Amino acid sequence: MTSTLASALTPAPRFPPRARPLRCRSCGADRAAAPVAICGQCLGPLDPVYDPARALPDRATIAARAPSLWRYREWLPFEGDIVHSLDTGFTPLLETPRLARRLGVARAWVKNDTVSHPSLSFKDRVVAAALNAAAAFGLETVGCASTGNLANAVAAHAARAGLEAWIFVPHELETGKVVATSVYRPHLVRVRGTYDDVNRLCAQVADRFGWGIVNVNLRSYYGEGSKTQAFEIAEQLGWRLPTAVVAPMAGGSLVTKLHKGFGEFREAGLVAGEHPRLYGAQAEGCAPIVRLVERGDDRIVPEIPKTIALSIAIGNPADGVYAARAIRTTGGWAQAVTDAELVAGIRVLAEDAGVFAETAGGVTIAAALALARGGRLRPEDEVVLCITGHGLKTIEAVSGVLPEGPTIAPKLREVAALVEASGAR
Repeated sequence: MTSTLASALTPAPRFPPRARPLRCRSCGADRAAAPVAICGQCLGPLDPVYDPARALPDRATIAARAPSLWRYREWLPFEGDIVHSLDTGFTPLLETPRLARRLGVARAWVKNDTVSHPSLSFKDRVVAAALNAAAAFGLETVGCASTGNLANAVAAHAARAGLEAWIFVPHELETGKVVATSVYRPHLVRVRGTYDDVNRLCAQVADRFGWGIVNVNLRSYYGEGSKTQAFEIAEQLGWRLPTAVVAPMAGGSLVTKLHKGFGEFREAGLVAGEHPRLYGAQAEGCAPIVRLVERGDDRIVPEIPKTIALSIAIGNPADGVYAARAIRTTGGWAQAVTDAELVAGIRVLAEDAGVFAETAGGVTIAAALALARGGRLRPEDEVVLCITGHGLKTIEAVSGVLPEGPTIAPKLREVAALVEASGAR
């Protein structure tokens, strides 16, 4: 899309967004703000640097702001006016007493990003951050490597922003996610291979064309959007923290950023108490972070994915080591579940909480049940379950195990027969 059309679709800000400078998480080297995610000295990841003396809002100020992730803008990596995706974030936190009873805990909530705007997954959060980084750097073309949800989000957000989008996905992606990407008319490219193959290609694409690949060269800014899940959980619980959080793991960034987000709110004095124990969940057919936690070492062993949970099937997760550290630091654990267990988890969540999740959500619920059986969730716990994408994206996972329902003539007696057979009154 031309820059003229893009500018026509997005009002000019009074103070255009400026990205914060970066610092290496490994060696501490500083560098100016730029569309780059890897340290040139040690190849460690780069993170945005926040001024410790910056003014921070209190609870009342935050609560009075619009219900989007930008209500926490002082903890997001930009100064100036935000120009893209102003309405993304602040999804519901649903208390689920039936799930609490099933898990044997005091209380349980679902952080329901199945209704995230506009593409029905938590990836809307990170893409909102990435597109504003693109604006800060004057980039007019964005893209991603994706297992589905990110593809949907980049295509949708780019369409709204009037930006050109190039989306690269594994060739065997679920139909629902392909359709929910192509409808926005990006340049959709299927790549023969796994997500890791696609990701390596996108690193080359970013270097060759200078595009903003959101989870490659914009990753330093993109990842900060995930922190807003932690901020929202704390605010929606009445400015307090749960005792445990269970979240799915793909590249490992969500668990890492939940850890960071809860920590930042504690440091700001907005919440008190102990940091929640973090529990990471993966499918047995692709669980490199789980096995890293189980081994107790500090080295990812890449895996070839073999699971129906394609949205989290990343065999060589970029943030896997950091996710494992966050889990260990908080006293949590990591849990892998089978494909059969995750399908059962999808059904449990729907039947107990009225939330239809994709396969990653099934992994979260199945892992929570396994953690409860293993004694890692406690009777006094207050647990938040992070559900990251809508079930309409992966209907193949459950379509073969759900009853189709009887077909009857439009006769009351036939309904009465069904009622009698069911034992209902």
